[in-house]
Amino acid sequence: MSDAESPLGAGTGMPMKHSRAYRLRRFFNWFILGLTYATFYMGRYNINVVKHHVEGTFLGGSQTEFGIIALCGFWTYAASEFVNGPVADRIGGRKAILIGAFGAGSFNLLIGLLFLGGFTNHLILFMSLLYAGNMFFQSFGAMSVVKVNAPWFHVNERGVFGGIFGIMISLGYVMALSTAGWIMKLSAKVSWLPWYFTFVAPSIAMGIMFLISWLFVRDRPSDAGYEDFSTADASDGDETPVDFNYIVKHVFTNRIILTLMAAEFCTGFVRQSVLFFFPEWLKTQHGIAPGSGLFNVATTGITIGGIAGGLLAGWLSDRFFNSRRPPVAFFFYLAQVVAVLALGWATTPLFAAMGIGLCCMFIFGVHGMLSGTASMDFGGKKGAASAAGMLDGIQYVASGITSVGMGMLLDHFGWGVWTYSIVPFSLIGAIIMTRLWNEKPKAHEVVQTLTVEAEPPAEAA
Repeated sequence: MSDAESPLGAGTGMPMKHSRAYRLRRFFNWFILGLTYATFYMGRYNINVVKHHVEGTFLGGSQTEFGIIALCGFWTYAASEFVNGPVADRIGGRKAILIGAFGAGSFNLLIGLLFLGGFTNHLILFMSLLYAGNMFFQSFGAMSVVKVNAPWFHVNERGVFGGIFGIMISLGYVMALSTAGWIMKLSAKVSWLPWYFTFVAPSIAMGIMFLISWLFVRDRPSDAGYEDFSTADASDGDETPVDFNYIVKHVFTNRIILTLMAAEFCTGFVRQSVLFFFPEWLKTQHGIAPGSGLFNVATTGITIGGIAGGLLAGWLSDRFFNSRRPPVAFFFYLAQVVAVLALGWATTPLFAAMGIGLCCMFIFGVHGMLSGTASMDFGGKKGAASAAGMLDGIQYVASGITSVGMGMLLDHFGWGVWTYSIVPFSLIGAIIMTRLWNEKPKAHEVVQTLTVEAEPPAEAA
C-alpha cells in the first residue's frame, strides 16, 4: 500500500485515503507555492497603491492616462495566458513558477530603477513597456499553482483547494497593499526610503521565493516519493500526449471552459473595478490614506474576506453540491451585488474600509471556484494550466477595459457612478452559471468540444 492512497479509494471515484505523511508533504508543497504566488501579487498590485501618487506627481491627476499603463499590463497578461498555459502544461508547473518569479522580479526591479534614474519624461511609454513585461511573467503564476496541485488533489477534495487558492490570493493582496502602503507612508517621513521602493521590495521577495520553490516544490506526488493516483478529473485515464493539438481539442474548444470564460470576464470586471480603484476612493471620498489604520482595516479585510470566501465556497461545493462549482458561484455572484451596493452606500470611513473586505469575500470565492478549481476539474491534470490560463486571462481582458473605461467614467461623472456600474456584471455572471448548474468532469472520457460530428448517411440510418 502506498503512502498516497489506500485500496478503499482505488477505483471507487472517492477521494484517496491519504496518509498523514502524504498530507503533510502536500501541505508543504502548496504552502511554498502559495507564498511564491503571493509575492507575485506584491509585484502586481503595488501599482494600485502608488497610482494616486504617480497620477498627481507625473500625470497631472489624470486617471485615464494612468489607465493606459494598466491597460498595457493587463492585456499583455491576458494574451500571455493563452500562450504560456500550453507551455506550462508541457514543461510542468514547477519550472513555470520559477520562470515567472525570475522574470516578474526582474521587471519590478527595472521599474524601481526607472524612477531612481529619473527617466520620467516619457513615463507613460516607459512604464507601459516595463509593466507589460512584468505582467508577461506574472501570467505564469496562477496557471503554475493549478498545474502543480492538480495531481495532488482528487476531484472531491478540490473544493477545499478552492479555499486554499483563495488564501493564496488573499495573502498576496495583503502583502502587496500593506507593504506598499507602509513604504509610501514611511517614505513621506524619512529620506532614506524612496517611494519607488514599492517596486524593489517585491523583486527581493520573489528572488527569495524562487530559491525556496526551486529547492522544495514538486510537480506530482511521485516526484516527492509517493505514488501518483487517479484524480477522477477530465483527463484522468487519457494517455494522449500533451501537445498543441491536445490542448486545442480538450481545452480551447471545450464548451464548459468557454462558458466559464464568459463568467470570468464578468469576474474580472467586478474584481478589478474594486481592487484597482478602492485605494483612491478611500483617500478622496473618506480621507483614508495608504498606510493609515483604516487603510490597514481594508487590506486586512481583503485577506480575511478572501480566505473566508474561498473556504466557504469550497465547503459548500463539496458538502452540499456534490463537488459542483457553478451553483456556489451563482450564489456568490448574487452576494456580490449586495456587497458592492453596500460599499457604495457607506457613509462613514470605518464602514467604507470594512466594505472592501465584504466585497472581496464573494469576489475571491467565485475566482477560487472557477479559475482555481473548475479549471483543474474540466482541464484535467494534462490541461490544467491551459484551462487556468484561459480563465485567468479573460479576466485581464476585462481588467484592461476596466482600467481605462472606469477611469474615463470617473473622470467625467465622479465616484457616484462607481459601484452602480459594477453590479450588472455580477448579475450576468450569475445568469451564466445557471447554464452549467449540473456540470461535473467525466473521468476516462473525452470532454465535449465544439466539434460537430457529421450525420450518418441516409442509407445507414
